[in-house]
Amino acid sequence: MQELRLPKILAAVVAVLFLSACKAEVLAPTGDVAAQQRDLLVISTLLMLIIIIPVMALTCWFAWHYRASNSQAIYRPNWSHSTKLELIIWAIPLMIIICLGALTWVGTHLLDPYRPLARVSEEQPLDPQQEPLEVQVVALDWKWLFIYPQYGVAAVNELPVPTDRPIRFSLTSSSVMNAFYIPHMAGMIYAMPGMQTTLHGVFNEEGTFQGLASHYSGAGFSGMRFKATATDAAAFEAWVEEARAGSDKLDRAKYLELERPTENVTPITFASIDPQLFPRVVNMCVEDGKICMAEMMALDAQGGTGLAGTVNMSALIYDKHERRGTREPVFGWEPFKVLGFCSAEELEQMLAAKPASYNDQPVVSGPLMGHNMPQPVSPFGGEAERFLTLVRQASGNAPQL
Repeated sequence: MQELRLPKILAAVVAVLFLSACKAEVLAPTGDVAAQQRDLLVISTLLMLIIIIPVMALTCWFAWHYRASNSQAIYRPNWSHSTKLELIIWAIPLMIIICLGALTWVGTHLLDPYRPLARVSEEQPLDPQQEPLEVQVVALDWKWLFIYPQYGVAAVNELPVPTDRPIRFSLTSSSVMNAFYIPHMAGMIYAMPGMQTTLHGVFNEEGTFQGLASHYSGAGFSGMRFKATATDAAAFEAWVEEARAGSDKLDRAKYLELERPTENVTPITFASIDPQLFPRVVNMCVEDGKICMAEMMALDAQGGTGLAGTVNMSALIYDKHERRGTREPVFGWEPFKVLGFCSAEELEQMLAAKPASYNDQPVVSGPLMGHNMPQPVSPFGGEAERFLTLVRQASGNAPQL
C-alpha cells in the first residue's frame, strides 16, 4: 500500500512545481487600474466560493453518508418537500447573483478603458493641473511603435513612462487585429486597423515590466513583446532628451519601412516625428497618393463619387432647403457630384467664378404658363376660357417656362 501512495505523492509535488514558472502579475500589480481589476477578480471569486465550497462539501458528504455499506443512514423514500430547504437552496444563490451583478456592473463602468482616471492611486487624488501623458500605439508585424506627440519623439519595442502620471494610450494596427496588454498597469485592449481605441492607465511604482501582444497575429507573434519602464519624472525627461539627441526621423517613408514584417526587433528611438503620421495610420493613407478613410467617408456622405454617386443622391434631393431656412452651402443648393479631384489653385478659381447668389430670380408661386405656345381653348365652349381669364387676372404676369 505504501508503494502505491509514494508515486502519487511525488506526482502531486511535481505538478505543483510546474506552477513555479507562472508569474502572479495580475494578482500583484503596480498600477491603480490593475489593482482595482485584481480586487474585482478576488471579490467575485470569493462570492462564488460561498456557493461552490458548500456544494462540493455536501456532495462529498452525501456520497459518503449514503454509501451502500452505511446501514445507519436514514432512508426516506416518500420525502418530497421542505420549505426551509427550498429557501436555503434558492435564496442564498439569488443573493450571490444579485451581488455579483451589481459588482460587475459598477466595476465595468468604473474600469472602462475609455474612461479617464479619477485618481492616481488609492492614497493620491488626481491633480487636475497635471496633463496626462499621450502615447500613440501602432501594432506592427511584429513589433510595437510608440509615438509621444507631446515630446515629438518615438520608440519601437520600448515604452518609458513616468510614475504617478496618468497615461492615455491611443491604439491602432497596421495590418491585422492585435491586443495590447501590460498586466502590471491595466487591462488588455484591442488594436484594430482603420480604427482607434483608447486605454487609460498609470504606474505607481518604478520598475521594468513586461508588455506583450495577447492576440495571435502571425508567425512572429511570440516575439512581439516590449519593456515598459516606469521611472520618476526626471529620469523620463532625461530619456526624452537622449532620444531627441539622435538623428533618426520617423516620417512617412521611414514608417513604411517599419511596417514590413520583422521579428525580434531591438528597441529603436526616433528624434523627431511627423505629427500627421498617426492620423494617417488610422485612416490607412500613409502612402503618397492614397485617399484617407476620413476623406472617403466625407465623399460618401455626399453620395459617393462618379455615376454611382449621382444615382445615390438624385433620389434624396427635394426642394426643402429654403423651406427649412438652411444656410446656403458654398457651392449652392444644387447637389454636386465628385467626378475628380482638383488642386488648391483650381479650387480657388472655382470659388472665384461662383456667382454671389445661386438663386437670382425670386420664387414666383403663380401657375406656370408655356412659352410661345398657343393658349388652351376648350372644345366644349367658353367655360375653360373664363377659368383661364380668372387665373391670369389673379396671378398677373405668369412665369414662363
